Amino acid sequence: MITGKQTWLYDTPPTIISTGVVGGPFEEQGNIPNDFDYFYTDQWMDEKSFELAHQHMIEDACHYAIDKANLDLSDIQFFLHGDLINQLTPSNFAARGLAIPYLGLFNACATSMEGLALSALIMSQMQAEYVITGAASHNSAVERQFRYPTEYGSQKPDSSQWTVTGAGVAILAKNGTGPKVTSATIGKVVDRQLKDPFNMGGAMAPAAYDTITQHLKDRNITADYYDYIITGDLAKYGRDICLDLLTKDNYHIQESQFIDCGLTVYKPDQPVFAGGSGPACSAVVTYGHFVKKLMQGECNKILVVATGALLSPLTVQQKQTIPCIAHAVSIENV
Repeated sequence: MITGKQTWLYDTPPTIISTGVVGGPFEEQGNIPNDFDYFYTDQWMDEKSFELAHQHMIEDACHYAIDKANLDLSDIQFFLHGDLINQLTPSNFAARGLAIPYLGLFNACATSMEGLALSALIMSQMQAEYVITGAASHNSAVERQFRYPTEYGSQKPDSSQWTVTGAGVAILAKNGTGPKVTSATIGKVVDRQLKDPFNMGGAMAPAAYDTITQHLKDRNITADYYDYIITGDLAKYGRDICLDLLTKDNYHIQESQFIDCGLTVYKPDQPVFAGGSGPACSAVVTYGHFVKKLMQGECNKILVVATGALLSPLTVQQKQTIPCIAHAVSIENV
């Protein structure tokens, strides 16, 4: 099962049989609108708070995935999910309504691949039939917790990012047709002593580099094994830093092969500063855009490296540095 130092190679790779992806109105104006199942017309989503809207998205994404798989809620044995809000309340409250045995996860914006890696482990080692996993974020809820409410109109530097409003989930099955989750490299916490909460991409880039290189070493493969190596939300500046680190250490990755979800979800002319971010960023792009490409045969092997900054409002106020992590999961047509 374990190969190398940090990588799990699944003996019986589970299949992604279905996904559910929803987004907000700003995401509908983005670069990949045809890869979502549903868009809401505003940030409130007929709820009384942004946090309730956040919960609403998670529930809807799960129902879309379950309906598309022709399953019932009772068929799903485990639900693994996470978000950014205090004590995972949107995920916890969504789990209350779904009534599926639940594991709440927090690895910031790396949560999507943490959930996929653990779900595949449950499938492979415990012989579960169906597991659903994903991640979500809501721009208005996250901004007022981690930065400043949008209504403040505060100025932001070019290195800041736009939190994606959306939820993305996948259903894994023991059997079925679709791409398979073949391996996962569990990242280490990396801290390069950066303190600027408006430069998440720069802070997370070394963690992405560390996990990508370890994955290639552990599996004894080169980068060209994959059609795409996809980072979660390094955005413009973080992607450039990570690619520079890889190039300097002679890891030959082509520009067109090295994709970032934060640069994929929105159009270049949308006012998102350096790009998208949030747990939903990698979740909606992976489960909406890239899994669709795999299912349609447009690519066959991808490595998704979700990146997370493990800071909190409290650590920022206390002037602490930003520890970061990245988890990599390979999804292949095999």
